[in-house]
Amino acid sequence: MRRFFRHRAAIVGMVVFVLLVLFSLLGPLLWKYDASDLNLGRYQPPSVDHPFGTGQIGDDVFAKVLSGTGFSMQIALVAALINTAVGVVLGSIAGYYRGWVDSAVSRLTDLVLVIPTFLIAAVLSRSTFSTAELSQGGGSSNWLQVAIILGVTNWMITARTVRGMVLSLREKEFVEAARALGGGPGRVIFRHILPNTMDVVIVNATIAMAQAVLLESALSFVGLGVKYPDTSLGLLISENQNELLVHPWLFYFPFIFIVLISLSVNFIGDGLRDAFDPRQKRVRA
Repeated sequence: MRRFFRHRAAIVGMVVFVLLVLFSLLGPLLWKYDASDLNLGRYQPPSVDHPFGTGQIGDDVFAKVLSGTGFSMQIALVAALINTAVGVVLGSIAGYYRGWVDSAVSRLTDLVLVIPTFLIAAVLSRSTFSTAELSQGGGSSNWLQVAIILGVTNWMITARTVRGMVLSLREKEFVEAARALGGGPGRVIFRHILPNTMDVVIVNATIAMAQAVLLESALSFVGLGVKYPDTSLGLLISENQNELLVHPWLFYFPFIFIVLISLSVNFIGDGLRDAFDPRQKRVRA
């Protein structure tokens, strides 16, 4: 990992990401205002008492950004975990079994790749939330639903990457030796093949997390993402999109935190890619 720590952008990204995690975890406990607290000072610009200003109903924007950052990051993390799990399972099955299994998984991957991820997520979100509102009467927490939707609609690149690696690794001598010793497909895949793909899988997971932050923000912006009583940075932007020219702090602070999360995770991913593949680093340099 020494190569990673020589990657300046990755170090900056890691520091920013850790600070964002601490910000979202400890901030709500230490900050004097809660996201639901109201006061008579509506639309106050940033000040010492309210560093990010106040909103339409006197709510503290700093407290809301604290809460929104936490929700956005946990949505991105859960989505990336689901994305990675689905992609690894489908890719490893396709690459190991080949034949009609590989053909079926590859056709499914190609089909889903043709359709924009945002469109698939929007359709699933709309149908899922409509059903939930009818059964629960609305007003229930839905951040986990958003995370699951983002996870199951953005696994294709991971699956395709893992498939290619498994196709190559399955012909290696150590894999053939494992099969000769009686290892079943599941044991061979998970004990001998997948450990040799973890570097690429980890890098893809960081990319998936950054994409999930942006996708969640886009869904929330059009009203198909996180809903009250939950919050997210994308929802804060959606709620304040009409305030951009009049009260710009309501829009800019959530936007800045979305950019910080996305860039920090991308920089970490770049550092991991260079650390795991030094040849790529020399080429890029």
